Amino acid sequence: MTAELEMSLYVLILAVPLGLQLVQRVSPLLHTPLMSLTNAISAISVVGAILVAGAAGASKLSQVLGCVAVVASTINIVSGFLITDRMLKMFRKKDK
Repeated sequence: MTAELEMSLYVLILAVPLGLQLVQRVSPLLHTPLMSLTNAISAISVVGAILVAGAAGASKLSQVLGCVAVVASTINIVSGFLITDRMLKMFRKKDK
């Protein structure tokens, strides 16, 4: 195992419980801004995936995984916006 892979695994192992604790402790009033933040993070993922999928010297596996990442991140962004819009509609006053 290379040092880079070992360090990446350490970061992953530490990030998962930290992320879970942070999300669980978010107040219900802050869920809409949190969804907007995850949409921004997914947008960064789309840009990275496009760079990987379109790299000139990339292997076929990297290109396929990059395309899968583009599709998955795009679905995440669209559904995040739909959920955020639905949540914001709950707070609007209903006209009679």
